[in-house]
Amino acid sequence: MKPISYYSILLLLFLTARAQAQIKVGEKGRISGTVFGDYYWFAQSHNEDYTNNNGFWFRRIYFTYDHSISDQLSARLRLDMNSSGDFVTETELVPQVKDAYLKWKKGGHQILAGISSTPTWGLVEDIWEYRSVEKSPLDLFDFGSSRDFGLSFKGTLGSKDNVGYHFFLGNGNGGKTELNKGKKLMFSLSYWLTDHLVIEGYADWNDTTGDPGAIDYYTLQGFAGYRSEKVNLGTLYAFQQYNASTEATKGLDIVSFFGTYAFSQELKAYARADMMLDPNPRGESISYLPMSSTAEATFLTGGIDIAIHEAVRLQPNIEMVFYDEIDSGQRPDADIVPRITLAYTF
Repeated sequence: MKPISYYSILLLLFLTARAQAQIKVGEKGRISGTVFGDYYWFAQSHNEDYTNNNGFWFRRIYFTYDHSISDQLSARLRLDMNSSGDFVTETELVPQVKDAYLKWKKGGHQILAGISSTPTWGLVEDIWEYRSVEKSPLDLFDFGSSRDFGLSFKGTLGSKDNVGYHFFLGNGNGGKTELNKGKKLMFSLSYWLTDHLVIEGYADWNDTTGDPGAIDYYTLQGFAGYRSEKVNLGTLYAFQQYNASTEATKGLDIVSFFGTYAFSQELKAYARADMMLDPNPRGESISYLPMSSTAEATFLTGGIDIAIHEAVRLQPNIEMVFYDEIDSGQRPDADIVPRITLAYTF
């Protein structure tokens, strides 16, 4: 079947989608969910095996239970399911734990124990707004993890609560079991210069002592963002240094620019450009959009966001990756992937 036929079928399915309000469980519990997936078509790929691949997949399904224990204590359990996205694995959707934490909150300060979100790209993702379309830059290029197991301290400071901090002491292994002797330290500090303009610095250090061929690495990121009712803008620079003999490159640099514009509540537009200034040794393992690991890459995405319902959005978009020449003088073919994304909450 031609790809355009799939687009037509998907559009009909999207128009029948419905979302429900969050479900209360007793007086102190609440169930909610987030779902987004695509019809995708690899019109072109640097890997000929992927060219003309097309189909449907879920990139994320969240099922969340929040429970209020007292005025200061609460807990969250979130399960996560998604398609494999590696074009090899043929498995059923299997839930795994995304969040599992106990939170203490007083005033503008919080302490979280368990598996919770890291400070690596939280603010960037909030201003980008379109996680349903694509991960934030450091997430996409695998500079870290969105979750870790440990202790998190976060909150706001200042008379106007315009200074934000987030410190995390974690295993450095995401939600997986800890198998080495080291730990990961993560810290972000943000400052809202005005009601719309924010800057943030982020740093982490991951001691992977005990992992074969790995010693440690650190990441630095600087971000500036602007947020308003109509326009969101963001730019960042990040650097990651490895002290490991097994990595194909010991230093990775990335620059990103993005923007969103709201024509109305029902129609918005978005665009982003990420420039990977070094070949990414993890490029081929990037889920849903494998990239060449031998060349510097420029990732581009853009599209529109159409509100079918306040909780259901249709987001046609295209993702493209263009490569620089490698040492041999050759240039990998570009990756070009048109998609229609459906995102909804309940």
